[in-house]
Amino acid sequence: MFNTVVTVDSRYDLSLILLEDSELEKLATGFQFTEGPVWNSSGSYLLFSDIPANRVYKWSSEEGTTVFREPSGNSNGLTYDRDGRLIICEHGNRRLSRIEKDSSYTVLADRFLGKRLNSPNDVVVKSDGTIYLTDPPYGIKPEEQELEFRGVYRLNPENNELKLLSDDFDRPNGLAFSPDEMVLYIADSSIRRHIRVLDVNPDGTLCNSRVFAEIRSDIPGNPDGMKVDVEGNLYVAAAGGIWVFSDNGEHLGIIKTPERPANLAWGDEDWRSLFITARTSLFRIRLNVAGAGVFELS
Repeated sequence: MFNTVVTVDSRYDLSLILLEDSELEKLATGFQFTEGPVWNSSGSYLLFSDIPANRVYKWSSEEGTTVFREPSGNSNGLTYDRDGRLIICEHGNRRLSRIEKDSSYTVLADRFLGKRLNSPNDVVVKSDGTIYLTDPPYGIKPEEQELEFRGVYRLNPENNELKLLSDDFDRPNGLAFSPDEMVLYIADSSIRRHIRVLDVNPDGTLCNSRVFAEIRSDIPGNPDGMKVDVEGNLYVAAAGGIWVFSDNGEHLGIIKTPERPANLAWGDEDWRSLFITARTSLFRIRLNVAGAGVFELS
């Protein structure tokens, strides 16, 4: 067990988010590149990807870390739908898949207009069951890219219709709904280093794209995975740690991490633990606020 005192950029105030005794705890290490954490509330465990290792790992306080799925299609982003089925962005297989309740496997999407997807990266599920995903070209060579753009998509799981919502991102990556699902935040992990926010129309399409925040730092690290809390604050894995923004774009501070983070997820029984995947390690920090946008599994 490894603990380190949380370091917050002193220019900002995270006093309403951090507990007096908040510490960054290293839960496991020795991985190649961790990503895609998601908490399973019914089983009280965390799943996360190790992309180069081609595995999904399972962590629990009782058993520590074990292999959950191998091969994983070089899985990246993971989430659950409202029926408790695991949704997987298969970075290597260039598709979005689902593990059914009986452990069978379903390919949800691997092509758009007859062309292979680039490399599905991250995924969120709206409360109505529709699935939103980003598709940058990570993991493929330029000559392997069949689509001329890097898209953000909406998938209707009832009929498997894949609809393109945006094609003007350079490297669309992490995404997260606001607690009321009125807006969707999307990270552009390119030299733009910004996070955009888009309004969600009643039919699930997106409009009114604008820059919400920029990640400007001398430390390497573009905006990557993102989550929101019940107060509407946005947490972004980026340069030097987890950048926290209010819902109006004010930069509240940085929860610094010893390794560059890629993604994060809420968990534990009260949803007040923030799990962070950071290169070779998995971390956790207890906070004074609970996460939003999570499904209670049964």
